[in-house]
Amino acid sequence: MKSRETKIAAAMLFLLALGGAATLLPGGAAQAPEGQGEAGAHADGEHHGEAATTAPVDAKDHGDDERHAGAGGHGEEEDAGLRLSDEQLHAAGVALEPAAPAALSARLTLPGEIAFDADRTAHLVPRVAGVVQQVAAELGQAVKRGELLAVIASPQLSDLRSELAAAQRRFELARVTDERERQLWREKVSAEQDYLQARQARQEAEIALANARQRLGALGGAGGDRYELRAPFDGVVVEKHLVQGEVVDASSAAFTLSDLSRVWATFAVAPRDLAWVQLGKAAQVEAVDLGMRAEGRVAQVGSLLGEQSRMASARVVVANPGGAWRPGLPVQVTLAAAPRAAAVSVAEAAVQRLEERDVVFVRRDGAFVAQPVRLGARAQGRVEVLQGLAAGEQVAAAGSFVLKSELGKASAEHAH
Repeated sequence: MKSRETKIAAAMLFLLALGGAATLLPGGAAQAPEGQGEAGAHADGEHHGEAATTAPVDAKDHGDDERHAGAGGHGEEEDAGLRLSDEQLHAAGVALEPAAPAALSARLTLPGEIAFDADRTAHLVPRVAGVVQQVAAELGQAVKRGELLAVIASPQLSDLRSELAAAQRRFELARVTDERERQLWREKVSAEQDYLQARQARQEAEIALANARQRLGALGGAGGDRYELRAPFDGVVVEKHLVQGEVVDASSAAFTLSDLSRVWATFAVAPRDLAWVQLGKAAQVEAVDLGMRAEGRVAQVGSLLGEQSRMASARVVVANPGGAWRPGLPVQVTLAAAPRAAAVSVAEAAVQRLEERDVVFVRRDGAFVAQPVRLGARAQGRVEVLQGLAAGEQVAAAGSFVLKSELGKASAEHAH
């Protein structure tokens, strides 16, 4: 009994060892004995017929054909480009135009602001201490040169008038004394020294009288203690700081008067753009919000850069006869360079960005092709093409974005 069980166990171990060896043979498949291999192959062939041997070959060939057809089709699609009929182009708003030479004038546009003409803006002060008796001008009022703005009662003015009157009396006395002494000296009655002293006193009194008149005249007193503040030129009252009954001194701010018939368009210029801004250069000032434009010339370019902004200040003088250019209004200042001849140019709307490249859609053989280009200067809505396009080629100007979208759709469909 034990001998039989021992034989059975040995047989099982032999079969397990045989199976493990088969798995270690090359190819990873079990190798049957020659007789069994031939019989198995023959039986398999009889069971499946020709399909067993030809199916793998057909599958391989079919896969190659599909890959070949797919690659060939994709290449043809890229070469053919986008084909749209005239009706489709019209419906999509796509307009064609030829690439052509152009004279491009490069422009620099900078933000700015309308400001008062500082050469025609005055900050008026009373120049005497006193009490405001009358305010004749209102804020925003247009005044003429010499027009009354305010009246101030000033004790200082009274003192100056008293000094002037005293100086006049002293001079009159010195004049009479000088004439008498001169007559007596000529008659040999008085000494020459007396005459010379009288003449010196007269000259000193004359100088004192002139000084008193000058001090009073500088203040423009109208009589008594009445001081009148008047407009030094035609302008508009843009600031008013006086109220009737207010006590003021000689340095108190009273009015700010500005001639708004001419204003400044001020703007800041970065160091890299200073070559564009030159004295006397023509400039265009535009108020986008109001739809206004004006021509002017650069009147000043700062010699120093701002400590904080590191930019230079500049201004353009703008005529403002109607007063439409109000200080504080934001504007754009545009300066143009000398015209540059571009051998090939297209409308800026024709340029699209595709795969990190600038392209234009060129119509060749009835289809649109995305042509990479290298661009140059831009001006007047056109852009210079330095490389990638020849003059006369038809490109999509308006509606080129539609072609970019269609190209994206075609690429997505092909990827699926």
